[in-house]
Amino acid sequence: MNASTTTHASSSEADNLRWLLANLVEEVPGIRSVAVVSSDGLLLLSSDPAQTAGPEDTGQGPRGSSADLATIVSGLGSLTTGAAKLMEGGRVRQTMVAMDEGSMFVMAISDGSLLGVHAAPDSDMNDIGYHMALFVGRAGHVLTPELRTELRKSMEGEQ
Repeated sequence: MNASTTTHASSSEADNLRWLLANLVEEVPGIRSVAVVSSDGLLLLSSDPAQTAGPEDTGQGPRGSSADLATIVSGLGSLTTGAAKLMEGGRVRQTMVAMDEGSMFVMAISDGSLLGVHAAPDSDMNDIGYHMALFVGRAGHVLTPELRTELRKSMEGEQ
């Protein structure tokens, strides 16, 4: 398949990934925001791309900013990977942080990218984990270097 990276049109793979992300948010009660972050910490996909540069607090996500969520996801991923290495625990598959006013979930995607979910405090953790695993299973094999580049450029264009 010969994909052009110079066009502004979205590839079918990018559209499918966006659909999967929107479907995750719509189907799972309690999800406030979602971010897919590359292995180097860059935001690839977000459930609220229009808020990427917005400083206002919407009450829906961390400070209403996809960039903030991406930073948190990347930081948690790095911290848990470092802890797993020190403890000789192998690969980190999922991290969960329970807070008084919400929960944060981070799940590894096969290419080194991370899926992060910020959820309401009364959300069903098992349901969120299950649907995140479905997303990772479906997205992991299509998240190629070319698609990551396309998604990064798309997110940069929205800022």
